[in-house]
Order: sequence, then C-alpha cells, then structure tokens
Amino acid sequence: MANSFGAIELGKRSLMAQAQQINTAGHNISNANTEGYTRQRVQVKTFDPLYRPDLTRAETPGQIGQGTAIEQITRLRDELLDQRIVAQENQESYWATREKYYVMLEQIYNEPNDVSIRTNMDHFWLAWQELSVFPDNQAARQAVVTRGESLTTAIHQRFASLSGIGTMLNGDIEATVRQVNDLASQIARINNEIVRSEAMGDNPNDLYDRRDVLVEKLGALANITTDRRDSDEFMVHIDGHVLVQGSVARALDIRTTTDNNSYSEVVWKDTQNLAEISGGTLGALIELRDVDVRTEIQSLNTMTMNFADLVNDVHRAGIGANGVTGLAFFTQHPFVTDVNGNYDRNGDGQLDTSYIFRFTGTNALNGQDKVGLEGVMTFSGKRGNVTVPYYATDTIDEVVNRINDSDGEVKAYLDRNNRLVLKATTASAMENPDFVIRHVEDSGMFLSGYAGILNGSGEAGAYDFAQADAVNALAADFSVAPVLNPAGYVEVNAAIRGDVLSVAAAMPTTRGEVMAGDGRAAVEIASIRNSQVMIGKDRTFDDYFANSVTNIGLKGEQAETNLLSQNKIMNDLRDLRDSISGVNIDEELADIIKFQHGYNAAAKFISVIDGMLDTIINRLGV
Repeated sequence: MANSFGAIELGKRSLMAQAQQINTAGHNISNANTEGYTRQRVQVKTFDPLYRPDLTRAETPGQIGQGTAIEQITRLRDELLDQRIVAQENQESYWATREKYYVMLEQIYNEPNDVSIRTNMDHFWLAWQELSVFPDNQAARQAVVTRGESLTTAIHQRFASLSGIGTMLNGDIEATVRQVNDLASQIARINNEIVRSEAMGDNPNDLYDRRDVLVEKLGALANITTDRRDSDEFMVHIDGHVLVQGSVARALDIRTTTDNNSYSEVVWKDTQNLAEISGGTLGALIELRDVDVRTEIQSLNTMTMNFADLVNDVHRAGIGANGVTGLAFFTQHPFVTDVNGNYDRNGDGQLDTSYIFRFTGTNALNGQDKVGLEGVMTFSGKRGNVTVPYYATDTIDEVVNRINDSDGEVKAYLDRNNRLVLKATTASAMENPDFVIRHVEDSGMFLSGYAGILNGSGEAGAYDFAQADAVNALAADFSVAPVLNPAGYVEVNAAIRGDVLSVAAAMPTTRGEVMAGDGRAAVEIASIRNSQVMIGKDRTFDDYFANSVTNIGLKGEQAETNLLSQNKIMNDLRDLRDSISGVNIDEELADIIKFQHGYNAAAKFISVIDGMLDTIINRLGV
C-alpha cells in the first residue's frame, strides 16, 4: 500500500515535469530565429500506478496513481513534407543558377550594333560589293582589309567573353564540389553523434535540426535523396549513388582533362568514375559549362570556320592587283603539320588517326539532275553512325538536303565549281574532336564514281579516321582539320595586311593576268552572304545570327519563368513547414503561463502534504 510520504514524490514529479516544460518553451523562444530550428514539445505520461492487476496486489479497490513522468522531448516535424522540400530544393537552385548565367550570356549577345559581329560582317560584305564595282580602287581594297580586321576582332571578343564564362563556370564547379564534400563530412560526423546519443536513450533534437539544415543545403547543390536502412542508418544518395552512409562520407574529386578546353570533370574520389550530377547548383553549373556555353562556342567556331573557309576558297582562286594569286584572305592554322592529317591521338608515339576537315569531290554536278542511283550513305553522328538513303529519282539537291537534315556530324553543299563538298561539324561528344570527319561510307556509287569523293563502295571502300593515312580511301581533294577554337585566332592574312593590292578582286585570265575592271572574285565573295553554306544546322550566315540570338533569349526566358515557378512552389512548402515546425512566440508565452500555474499548483500540493506530515509527526502522540 502507499506510504505517507508517497504524495511528496508525486508532487516532486509534477514539479519536475512542469519545470521541464517551462525550460523547453524557453528553449523554443531563445531559438525562434535560429536557422533550421524545430520547436520542441515535452511528451508526458502518467507514472505507473502503485498497484498492478496481478495476484500479488493488495486488496485495495482501484489503482493508486503516482503522478506524471516525462516520456521524451520531441520535435514537431512532418517528415513527408521535409522529403518534398529536399526533393524540390535542387530544382529551385538549378533554375536560379541557370537564370544568373543566362543574364551574362544575354549581355554578350546584346552587343551595341556598331561593334557586334553581325554589323561588322554586314560591313565586310558591303566592302566586297563596293570593291566589285571599283576593282581598281585601292581605297576599296583597304576598306575590305580594315573591315575584315574589325570583323575578326568582334569574333575574338565574343569568343573571349564566352570562354570567360566557361572559365568562371569551371571555377564555380570546383568550389561547389568542395562544398558538397564539406557538407557530406559534416552530416557523417553528426550521424555519428546522433547514434551515440540515441544509444543512451536520448532524443538529440538539436542534432537532428543541424543535420536537417545541412541536408537541405546539400539538396540545393545536387539532386539528393535520404533514407534509412533497417539498422536505422541515415543515408544520403546523390543521383542514385551513396554519398553518406551513417558516419562514412564519400567524396567527389576534380580531374583535369585534355577534352573540353581542359576544363575539370567531376569524379568519385574513391573510384575515379565520372560522377553524373543532375539538378541543383552543381548540376546546373556542369550543364551550363559542358552543354550551353560549349554549344555557343562550338556554334561560333563553326560559323567562323565555314566563313573563313568559303572566303579563302574564292580568294585563292582570284588574283590581286599585284598579280598575286593562291593567297588565303584569312589565316587558318592546321591541327597537324602532316599533309595527310595523321596524328598520334593516344600519345604512344605512333600515328593512329587522320584529322581531315573537308572532302571536295572531283566531279562537277548539277543540283537539278537526278541521281539515277540507289544506296545508303553512312556518316559519323552524335551517337554512333547515321545512315542517309538515296534513290534513283532523287535530285542532287535533294540528296544534299537529306544529308544536312540528318543527325550526322557531316554537312554537304555544292561549291563554286559545282563539286560536292563534305565538311565536318563540331562534335557533340567531348571525346570526339571538332571539325574532323570520322566516318564516310556508301553502299552504292553516289559518293564514289558519281561525286568523286570515295575510291570505292561498301565497307571496303569506307573512309574511317581511326587509322593513319585514312585519306588513301579518298578520290577527293581534302584539307586538314584546324586548331581548336578558330574563333579565338582567325585573322586577316598578314601578307594582305602588308599589301592591300594582294586583295583578290578579279579572276586570272588564261595567261594568269589581271584584266582591268574585273571584279568577279569580289562579286563571288559578296554573294556568300546569302548563299546556302550550311553552318551546322543553319543554312546561311543570316540564319546563324538570327538563331543564335533567339536561342539565347528563349533559354534565358525559360530559366526566368521556371525560377519564378519554383520560387512559388518552395515558398508554399516552406510556409507550410513553418506553420508546423516554426516557433510562435505568443503560443510559447501562453504555454509558459500555463506551465507556471501548473508548477505553482504542484508546489502548493507539496506544501499541503508537508503540513499534513508535520501534523502527523509533530502533533500526534503523547
């Protein structure tokens, strides 16, 4: 049965429970503005009654209560909501990063009209038109040279600006990787402390909050998920790969490569395997550098390479006022000095690859003629080879358009002599070189006997760059691939800058002389402006400029729109979480008053019991 002093213990438990609830409310108030803090509540229960319903209980009706007991201190947290926030966090930071960098890209393309590439190229074509009218005028030749220099300067400036953003992105990627590693290490350390605390039967609520804050910050950097194993081991996955497992954290690493302008790639430190990161700041930075900015630089390089090549093709055939012919207007630096384009790609000291940019067929064709042949052409593409069929009823122009509309990384057109030209584009995959034709094959006779590009048909007569002297398979003329990033170094030939009379406005006579008033070469160069010259997917130079500006503007608009949408979603989720987990000062103060009254009542109860015991002990008896 209960003894006379049991009530004192009952009152003490009440005092302790009320005091702990007051302290917890005070803890909430003091952390009202702490990042990631979750308000806490004391869970109390009735203390086990004195008598239990078993055979040994005293013959006393009912059970005698012994007050209250603190069960645990818990956080008011919605775990499903937390998972939604972590899952959505990476999208908000992803679009925020893209929006920030597309503002920079838009500034590059929103150049003042008088210094833009488009304006300078227009002036360049106009200079050639003027020279075609006044081919004997030295001032007109000087205008061609000067405007050519202005154009190459504008191209250099855009390339430098795009490369600068690429370098900035590369630096941000390296810094973000360090952040990911630091956050993963902190989460692993906190996991270890939490396990130790839980082993002692405690609820380390403040440690839980610290971990949640770190997980949310990590979720903004990459696409992560969290879960627990049967052993209650807390884990963090990044795009399906384990990043944190309990107290162990894996690390990402940076590896410099020779591809992609020597930018760094993100790998796993323990395996050195490439880390596939999507979403979040890190995923956006990698995509911006390796896809968006790389595509813009490749597009600029493609335009520059085709522009210089087409002008040079005509200019070499023309003749200057000083009788000089065979001179390129723009300098082009070959990637290799070997005349066959042979290159030691794997660095073992043996020539193993052929770097060829252009094939020019030996036979003149008429674009309106029907082919009269059937077969399937095979070209190198973005992901393996692509096939392009042709039929007997097709015209030459239809076959050329079919090549250009395919997903191959080889484009075609008829040159000034109506010969079929195949040119390499930039490569989609980083492991493939830009402006290198990798594979050309024809099951029929169109590319061999008809156009005069290949020596033979079928697999035996195919051209494949993965060997030295691959040009032996060609019947065509060819040119070696250029040095990487021609937009960064193209310039007017120094020989022409030194003597403007070397500008070829005329075509040589059969005796190799210049006819007075002949401006045929200048006319032909000026006509390139509106010719279908295939700059990648763009048909003309005007198409290139229109599409490049439109592409940047639309992607910038997309980033801004999606960022606003994600901000709205995240604000709603965070407001919902704050309504559940956030500290309400007024509510906490009301609770403190309630617990204070409870504490006072418990103290009064103990005082009454103390008086009763004093009566029993000191006032009863003799």
